[in-house]
Amino acid sequence: MARASARHILVSNEAQCAELKAKIEAGTEFAELAKQHSSCPSGAQGGELGSFGPGQMVPEFDKVVFSAPVGEVQGPVKTQFGYHLLEVTSRED
Repeated sequence: MARASARHILVSNEAQCAELKAKIEAGTEFAELAKQHSSCPSGAQGGELGSFGPGQMVPEFDKVVFSAPVGEVQGPVKTQFGYHLLEVTSRED
């Protein structure tokens, strides 16, 4: 069965999500932005979500995590919780 590891930053609006993505693309460290801005408890660990399989996260999240290139920041991704920036850190298909 497929497994992936990912990290994310969760914020309440799309504009803030896009702004954080631009900062990451300009060289700001993902983990630092997660610690400063993410409303998810995982923010304290730099947004690290650990390892999980399909169906363990919300569908919008799964779709990105199990299809996006590893190491490339994706988003904004809207879910019932808000807007996410996602980065797949590893994946085994």
